[in-house]
Amino acid sequence: MVSFSLPGQLHLPDELLHVIAILILAWLLMGLSSRLVGVFRHYMNTRANSAEESRRIETLARVFRYLSTMAISLIAGMLSLSALGISIAPILGAAGVAGITVGFGAQSLIKDYFNGFFMLLENQIRQGDVVEVCGKTGVVEDVTLRYICLRDYEGSVHYIPNGLITTVTNKSRGYAYAVIDVSIAYRESIDEACEVMREVAGQLRVSKELGPKLLDDIEIAGVQDWGNSSVILRCRFKTVALEQWGVRREFLRRMKDAFDVRGIEIPYPHLTIYAGQDKKGNAPAFRLITPRNIG
Repeated sequence: MVSFSLPGQLHLPDELLHVIAILILAWLLMGLSSRLVGVFRHYMNTRANSAEESRRIETLARVFRYLSTMAISLIAGMLSLSALGISIAPILGAAGVAGITVGFGAQSLIKDYFNGFFMLLENQIRQGDVVEVCGKTGVVEDVTLRYICLRDYEGSVHYIPNGLITTVTNKSRGYAYAVIDVSIAYRESIDEACEVMREVAGQLRVSKELGPKLLDDIEIAGVQDWGNSSVILRCRFKTVALEQWGVRREFLRRMKDAFDVRGIEIPYPHLTIYAGQDKKGNAPAFRLITPRNIG
């Protein structure tokens, strides 16, 4: 065995020096790959035409950094074993047999990685999107090949394996619609209520805060349903993605004030008590029951 002497009478074998060199080189390559991914991300962000493209670039950059780190670590590990005189061929052969055995028990894990790969390839989910998957809705905080991380409105964090995802509802693509139901009493004029809705929508369009978030004028579909105590009118606004909820809340707030000014009733459930009639058409009088007249 050839050894190398350092000052201070420290003797290191060549094999160990090779391993140290391999690890240092791997560390440098990880830093270089991270820097290259960062440069690529910055370059693509400068050419991105929308916030959606920027979110996709950020997501892909995180995945590329993870894959490059894993690949460099795996290659450095095999080279280090070879430098120490350990043949990796039997290890690879045993790993192949073990992989087949483990594969039967890790089918769900393999499915996670395959689903995650195709979701990223098809650009279904990106970091920062608001999505609904597996009955959970929230902002995508992290996307990996194995799972996605969602944070819901209450702040709870959900980790969902990609293998469980069959349907993705993305609420962040291009534009959205704020669908709003407005209830009025049966005695009120539907035409007058629609006129008020258009007036309030016009106020939103000229608003400095909400105007840029609206992509089109209000669309009034008309009578949506006859409720138990109200006529339900449906309308919608075409908005910038993720702004539909804020537009809906502000529209309903202003509609309440506008209905109050016009005297249009916003109904609440009514109950009519009918005591019945005898054959002659006479109805019994209602009697108020108090502790004094009980019995």
